[in-house]
Amino acid sequence: MAQGCLKCLKYTMCVANFLCFVCGVAVLGFGVYLMVKLNFAALTPSLASLNIPSMLLISGIVITCVSFLGFLGALKENRCLLMTFFLVIFILMLVELTAACLMLIYEAEIGKLVTEDLKRGLKNATGTDNMSDWNTVQLTFKCCGVHNASDWGNHIPTSCCKENECTLGKPDYKEGCLIKLKGWFEENFLTTGIAVIVLCIIEVLGMCFAMTLFCHISRSGLGYKL
Repeated sequence: MAQGCLKCLKYTMCVANFLCFVCGVAVLGFGVYLMVKLNFAALTPSLASLNIPSMLLISGIVITCVSFLGFLGALKENRCLLMTFFLVIFILMLVELTAACLMLIYEAEIGKLVTEDLKRGLKNATGTDNMSDWNTVQLTFKCCGVHNASDWGNHIPTSCCKENECTLGKPDYKEGCLIKLKGWFEENFLTTGIAVIVLCIIEVLGMCFAMTLFCHISRSGLGYKL
């Protein structure tokens, strides 16, 4: 009975890690696609390396590597790989909790940094052809400029207007993109919180499965020895 449960646990861990691997590849591919299609340096020059495509790319690489490690460790009943998988997941949890705490503590400073960077990006894009990212944001969130349309001065883009047509040269969207983005993040705060909790639960379950298999293999004398 115990042997059957452990086999079930082993193959469950294999399937779960395989699905995570597939998801990681999808996230990695989506990050590469966004990195090719969009140039977020036009929006936030100083934070260009911390944009969404870069985060998706890094997340995809981490997910694929960790899930492959867990899949191979469970399939081969390798104690070394299982322990490595456990430690990597544990370290990732610590990093996530630390990042969450730092974001809560320095929320105001991060907000100021993003605001100043958006202003810098808008100033660099004004009167140039490097407007695709700003046009995408303004059309999506129905906003104009960082605080309002006056941020663009006399170079108000058509993306500040409905259907890319401005009446008498006046923008239809009066509200700034900074306010709209803050509102969007606040609206999705609950969803983000639930996603983080679910992720932590998955990580804890992965650690429990890995340690259970590790202990069973150690008692049985199976697998590779450390």
